[in-house]
Amino acid sequence: MKRLQLGMLAVLGLLANLHVNAQANGEVMYHVFQRSFFDSNGDGHGDLKGINQKLDYLQELGITTILLTPLYQSDFYHNYFATDFEKIDPAYGTFDDYAAMVKAAHMRDMKVYQDVEMQYVAGNHPWFKESYKKPGSKYAGYLFFHDQLNEKPYYFLDITEFTTYNNRKEQIVVVNMNNQKVKDYTLKVLKYWADPNGDGKFDDGVDGFRLDHMMDNLDNQGRLKNLFAGFWSPLLTQLKKVNPKLQIVAEQANWNSYGYDYFSKGKVDRVFAFRLKQAIATFDKNKIEKAADSTFNYLPKDKQQVVFIENHDTKRFASEEGMNPGKLRVAAALNILIGGIPSLYYGQELGMKGEQLKGMTDGNDIPVREAFEWYKAEEGQGMATWYKNTGEWWDKRNMKPNDGISLEEQKSDPNSLYNYYRELIAIKNKYPEFANGDYAVTENYNDNVFTFLRKSGRNISLVVINLSSEEQFAMLADISLPVQRAKLLSGDARVVFPRGGRGLALPPYAVQVYRFLPGGPR
Repeated sequence: MKRLQLGMLAVLGLLANLHVNAQANGEVMYHVFQRSFFDSNGDGHGDLKGINQKLDYLQELGITTILLTPLYQSDFYHNYFATDFEKIDPAYGTFDDYAAMVKAAHMRDMKVYQDVEMQYVAGNHPWFKESYKKPGSKYAGYLFFHDQLNEKPYYFLDITEFTTYNNRKEQIVVVNMNNQKVKDYTLKVLKYWADPNGDGKFDDGVDGFRLDHMMDNLDNQGRLKNLFAGFWSPLLTQLKKVNPKLQIVAEQANWNSYGYDYFSKGKVDRVFAFRLKQAIATFDKNKIEKAADSTFNYLPKDKQQVVFIENHDTKRFASEEGMNPGKLRVAAALNILIGGIPSLYYGQELGMKGEQLKGMTDGNDIPVREAFEWYKAEEGQGMATWYKNTGEWWDKRNMKPNDGISLEEQKSDPNSLYNYYRELIAIKNKYPEFANGDYAVTENYNDNVFTFLRKSGRNISLVVINLSSEEQFAMLADISLPVQRAKLLSGDARVVFPRGGRGLALPPYAVQVYRFLPGGPR
């Protein structure tokens, strides 16, 4: 026990030394599936008051930006297909709850981004209910119909109905994004969420939007084309006039894309580093180097990549084949330190597990959207188990009591994944080379060791990562690196550069972070 206490004091001491307030020039995003995060009123659903109550937790972790999944009313639990773009799902709370959470976050110098998907509506949206088979409706042109009588809707992916986790049948209809009234309405809605009371102060408004499934040729069907030029670019240009500081983050529909056309044609500020995520999961040095090079070294000025290893649509990283604690720490270091804007998916910091099930219902994604594990038991105040006893996603849930994957179990453990994320994020937030500096690979003559630099002016740090389960020796190729002036920021204190040498003997899955004291190479 005494050794544990001393270890914890050492970790807390390091964090205290690294502690800084959320900085304008550095950003760490937290992607929260709010229905599963924290339930403030005991109804089983995570909500806005729950997020507000957990701002302390997020700030202690080092988070500077909260990315919400959609808030608007929907027939689907994930809220991606709206029945009303202007109203908040009652399960999440009221507009007053929302405004209180946003203002509280802003008081802490934290930002809030909203996720929106404007290309589709649910079957119960007024645009569909009042225009289906009614070509004279005022909403007749708002949706895409294949005929003039509005009897043949363009359904999402040409599927006429979808089954929900609670066995309802719902429709998803494609919006006619060429319609000027749709364009005007979309701008109106996004302007509202950017500045709800219209006073120009933005204390109650979002700081950015995530545009889900953004495409130039919607669903590659050839029915709604040239949307970057005809819809998104003019829309975002007008939106930025409301608040020029708004950050627009596009999710590329093609996950094999680096997203550069979104910058040049779609006028967005950020895209997601899908190719880098894929490379990190291989633990292959050559693949990571190539992906990182393409991700960071060709960015237009003032554009950014959001670096992540899991999200609400992917398998949890802890459930990737062959995963172990060493790999989780390596992935954490790459996620936070390699460059761009790092994004954590809620529970990632605990190593929460989850993998989609197979079948024809939206419940199959619930395993990657399970309740955040606050306690070592399955139950406790605030547990958002809204999906309890609704299907095999509950019966086969990943959440297990006393398995080490909970905040309660990890918070006091200095060697936990949670505390390791805190340590990495503290480094990211404090040092300018990690906060907003450049990425550059540096060679080491070992195919199992990945080494890279982060640079901002004369501020330079070196990250050395053993990607393998075996001990490795790495010799840095760049003789100009002042390794004798390297200060250890994170890692094993026993791993040091020998006097006059540039080699390191690395334990399995070691992550060493060094900062060169003043006087190093530019």
